Amino acid sequence: MSHPACPACTLEDVLSHSAHWECSTCGHEWPKEAAPEAARVVKDAHGNVLIDGDSISVIKDLKLGGAQVLKAGSKAKNIRLVDGDHEIDCKIDGVAIMLKACFVKKA
Repeated sequence: MSHPACPACTLEDVLSHSAHWECSTCGHEWPKEAAPEAARVVKDAHGNVLIDGDSISVIKDLKLGGAQVLKAGSKAKNIRLVDGDHEIDCKIDGVAIMLKACFVKKA
């Protein structure tokens, strides 16, 4: 593994520690970059991979709270994938809704 140059003095006399780098010339310390995490994959109810900008449709009636119900077959265009329990952020009939991917299919 090659050692990076020191960001403070730009010399390459760098010591490797378990969690950080240390320049032996100027004493500057900086953290090692963590390994990049694998990209999150969101799949619909049928196993199709969803990406930002896809169109979806709801596969079953969903209660939204109170007396409101989101009917099966409702469509949303240009979805946005977000982190959290509800992976999909979209608008259906002008109402902003967050949905779980297991209740939608790619349209």
